[in-house]
This record gives sequence, structure tokens and C-alpha cells, in this order.
Amino acid sequence: MAQPQGFYQRWLSRQARGETLAAYVLVAPVLIGFLVFVAAPMLSTFWLSLHHYDLLSPPTWAGLDNFTWMLEDERLHKVLGNTLFFAAFAVTGNTALAVVLAAILNQKMPPALRTVFRASFFFPSLVGLVFVAVIWKFLYHKDLGIINFYLNSLGIGCVPWLSSAGTVLYSVIILDVWKNVGFGMLIAMAGLQGISPEYYEAARIDGAGKLRQFFDITLPLLSPTILFLLVMNSIGAFRVFDSIVVLTNGGPGDSSRSIVMYIQELGFQDLDMGYASAVSLLLLAMVGIITIINFVASKHWTFYE
Repeated sequence: MAQPQGFYQRWLSRQARGETLAAYVLVAPVLIGFLVFVAAPMLSTFWLSLHHYDLLSPPTWAGLDNFTWMLEDERLHKVLGNTLFFAAFAVTGNTALAVVLAAILNQKMPPALRTVFRASFFFPSLVGLVFVAVIWKFLYHKDLGIINFYLNSLGIGCVPWLSSAGTVLYSVIILDVWKNVGFGMLIAMAGLQGISPEYYEAARIDGAGKLRQFFDITLPLLSPTILFLLVMNSIGAFRVFDSIVVLTNGGPGDSSRSIVMYIQELGFQDLDMGYASAVSLLLLAMVGIITIINFVASKHWTFYE
């Protein structure tokens, strides 16, 4: 009996080795891609942040000079403020409006009508951001734009959407919400499908209205989805680049310039790759901190069934 058992164990061992080898082969492309396109660039960025490098001469050791210069760089402080302002309003607008639209479309209505509304809100997210920004640049035109045409018709007057430091960031935020809220709406609708109708039936029996049901049932049970939307929208907001380049190119002055635009300017216009790498690490740290804050704070308001 010992010999067949030993043969069976050896056969299992050969089979396990074969399965392990197959698993490594299947995982290898993803692992290689991660090492080449994620890990290696991150290590290179960290190494460059400790050097002075202008692409034309060999890197020279800088230590923490690039990081200490951040404390004195007034332009960096300005673009950081712009990015934080944009992120605060864009994330809030995208997340809140996505949840509200999803709750409205989740109500009883003809399926054809729901499909039309859902497609209408989602369609902008399918269009390239550059094309959308070009269209909105014409809509925002102070003299020829259709938005100011209707504002004039209402007696409000023309608004310098893209030429005033006081309104330019709001213009970019409106575009961002219009472009991205449809995708968040679909995610929120998927989360609403997982809420049992029994909760709403019990609430109706107790006499709760639609508004009470929304705040006491929909929001608590949708909180994990809201957390996902907050994290996703936060990361996207800190990476804003294309829409600002097309609409304003960071102007007027630096009033709409984002931190990603500043990194691109430092690295590929000023050829200061060392300082650009240091600012990139600052951006990475900010995104990481905001994500951690979202997850830590979610323990107090996220509800899991």
C-alpha cells in the first residue's frame, strides 16, 4: 500500500508544480508591466527628485534642495491652491449630483424614458475630454457664446467665464461635472439596485415620505458606493490637465493652472526634471493622504449591510 500512496503523492507534487508554473506564466505579463510602467518610473522619480537634472547634462546631487525650494516657490503655492479649490468643488459636485440623479432615475417611470435619461447623462463621459473642452470653449465665449447670449436675454449680462480670475476655475468645474457626472450616476444606480425594496415598503407603511426615505434609507445603504465615488473623483480631480489646457492654458496668469500643468511646465519647458520630480512626489503624497482620510473618515458614516 505504501508504494501506490508514494506514487500518488509524487503525481500530486508534479501536478502542483505544473499548476504553480502555469500561474506564474499567466501573472508574468501583468507583473512585468507593473515593474516596467509603474515601479521603475516611481523609483526613477524618487531618484531624480534628489538631483539637479536638465536633460542636457549629467544629474548632480541636490539632496533635499528640491524639496526645501517648495516652501519658497510662490507659483507652486498658487497652483496648489487652485488644485485644492478645484478638487473640493468638483468632487463634491460630481458625487452629490451623481447620487441625486441616480435616485431620481431609480424611481418608477417608463423603461424607455429611463433609458433615454440614462443615455443622455452618460453620453458626455464617452466623448474625449479635449473635444468636450473645445466645444465648451465656444460656449463660454464672452461675446459669441450661447451661455452669455441667454444670460443677456435674462438681463444678467455677460460673464467673463474664461478671462476673469474670479470665474475661470468655476468654468472648469462646471465642465468637469457635466463631463463626468454620468459615469458616477451609473455607478450609483448599480449601488441602488442592491438595496432591497423591503426597506422602502416598510418605510412607506410607517408613513415616511420620499425625502425621509432618501436620507434614512438610500444614503446610509448607498454609503459604500459613495465612498468609492469620493475616492475615484478625488484622484481624477488632482490629475486635472486636459480641460484646463484647452480652455485657458492656465490663465489668466496662473489663476487656473493646476499642479499637473505646473509639473509638465517644469519638466518639459524649463527642463528642471529634478524639481518636477519632487513636485510629482508631492502630488502623489497629497493623493495618498486624501485617499487615507476618505477611508478613515468613512468608518464613521459608511454602513455595510
